[in-house]
Amino acid sequence: MKFGAGVVAARKFGAKELVDPRPWVSGRLAETYAAYPEIGTLLPAMGYGVQQVRDLEETIRRTDCDTVVVATPIDLSRIIGIEKSVARVGYELQEIGKPDLAEVVDAFFAKR
Repeated sequence: MKFGAGVVAARKFGAKELVDPRPWVSGRLAETYAAYPEIGTLLPAMGYGVQQVRDLEETIRRTDCDTVVVATPIDLSRIIGIEKSVARVGYELQEIGKPDLAEVVDAFFAKR
């Protein structure tokens, strides 16, 4: 996605700039950006396998930024070392309109 809860929070609370992490991307994250070129100025946490976690940690370590805004469902600072200031934000999903999540999931499984 082009933005997520972290981007929304950073803008809302007056971040001076959003740093594009692509120049510092490490390992499998480069594959993620290649597969999804529409990703905006954010660092996607695509999974939490051993290599993906290492690549995420290395990319954050190398990225020239002051603060990391973590907006994943888990607290990344519990599974990786982040040597920068961390701001953790949360969010809640409010479904508006149809189809809703249950209908999309039901349709997906009905095809299988």
